[in-house]
Amino acid sequence: MQPKGANLQKIRDGKKTYAVTPHLPGGFVKPDVLRRYAEAAEQFGGVLKLTSAQRIMITGLKAEDVEGVWELLGMQPAMGFANCVRSIKMCPGDTFCKRGKQDAIKLGMELDKRYHKKEMPSRIKMGVAGCPNSCAEVHVKDVGFIGTENGWDVYVGGCAGAQPRLADKLLGSLNLEEALRMAEVIVSFYKQNAEVERMGVFIDRIGFGSFQKEVLSRFYGQQQSDSAETGLPLPKQTTSAPLLKGNLQPGDMVNEDTVISDILQVYPHTVPVFRSFGLGCLGCPSSTGEPLHQAAAIHGLQVSDLVEALNSSIKEEQNQ
Repeated sequence: MQPKGANLQKIRDGKKTYAVTPHLPGGFVKPDVLRRYAEAAEQFGGVLKLTSAQRIMITGLKAEDVEGVWELLGMQPAMGFANCVRSIKMCPGDTFCKRGKQDAIKLGMELDKRYHKKEMPSRIKMGVAGCPNSCAEVHVKDVGFIGTENGWDVYVGGCAGAQPRLADKLLGSLNLEEALRMAEVIVSFYKQNAEVERMGVFIDRIGFGSFQKEVLSRFYGQQQSDSAETGLPLPKQTTSAPLLKGNLQPGDMVNEDTVISDILQVYPHTVPVFRSFGLGCLGCPSSTGEPLHQAAAIHGLQVSDLVEALNSSIKEEQNQ
């Protein structure tokens, strides 16, 4: 078990070091809070690191010191678990920037309040930019908004990970309330229909045209009670999707060479097992493409324990 609210960073000579990342909505931090960061780093021998998600990480910590760090900070972790809304990155917008067209801080902070840490099929990152310069990197966010003279343009499906994907423009020229309602529609549709996959992978699987039509029909209040009436094939959760020859098949047990993505495809009910071992980054191409022995080594786990727990879960499901 890893310390609460901490992420494993490195394993050197059998010794593990951890990092904590408190939640800082929009990257705004008061001087007294900043002093507590410095005090915690000094007291527990940590190193401060500014993150790409507009936060301050304290890394290089020992497991036994993590609880003391949180007590000194008096703050909440930025992440509840891996598959959730991870961050809402926002630029200064027209509040602080001469080029701002819209109030990125107002929209971004409201999105943070509504969605931060909400559980999702996979991780979600949001971006809000007050002008087309897109300093909040909207085009590589799962859900993003860019301010223009006419309002907010909405983008979906971006990712800057191991398999980068530029976001697709969904709709343009929305006011603040419309932008928030569109965010709700996008998140709800994704949560209800996606598998363990990032937004862009979900969109590519069902086709951007289908995604756009379904989301816009909901946004404009034209959703039909049955997807067949819209002529669009909604994606469905499956436990036995077609697999490539040689991959894990339904009924097979797993071993240390089994790839995580294959396990999730055939046995999606094993997600809680992975999480219990601290392997929460499901849906991330880098992690799900790893065999179990590699993932175990990276996280300092005994692969035999992981295999045993997964097979026990698979047998239990098969016997029901």
